[in-house]
Amino acid sequence: MKIPPLILASQSPRRRLLLKQIGLRFSVRPSSVREDVLDHESPAQNARRIALAKALDVARGVKRGIVVGADTIVVLGNEILGKPRNAADAKRMLRRLSGRQHIVFTGFALVDASTGRKIVDIEKTKVKFRKLSAVEIEEYVASGSPMDKAGAYGIQDDYGAVFVQRVEGCFYNVVGFPLTRFYLDLKRFLRALN
Repeated sequence: MKIPPLILASQSPRRRLLLKQIGLRFSVRPSSVREDVLDHESPAQNARRIALAKALDVARGVKRGIVVGADTIVVLGNEILGKPRNAADAKRMLRRLSGRQHIVFTGFALVDASTGRKIVDIEKTKVKFRKLSAVEIEEYVASGSPMDKAGAYGIQDDYGAVFVQRVEGCFYNVVGFPLTRFYLDLKRFLRALN
């Protein structure tokens, strides 16, 4: 598959690793778009809108290439759990997630900088946490790891991995980027551009 220059509109180290994992070469140009969640939109609509805004923001500053924007939102019941504001907020989120199932949405967008053509998609994964002890929550938050993650945990590379009892759907979506859906959409998008 011949791919024009790919530009990742994200600072996420996890997304960078995932794109490298499937052999893609890309540059990184973080977007300056704020990740504001709007109450009148569903979690899926919010994730799609923010992902597209990030991709469009970066695409405006480049002449050529496909810009990839993404946004991950964690939902517990009717509550959207973003990145924690501080340690107390991270502990609150983890206490709420303990023993319960939540949903992870990742919206992503591909924008062709030269033509403005775009595709936006979403992946949804259900995640069940086991019951967490107060000590586990304290230690995890003290490590600093939850502070840059939606829902205050990471499934892939730290202690947060042992909190998850079951995943229904795309594992990589919970890491922060749904690789299979993205790969298939990228192939479709490239065919449409040629």
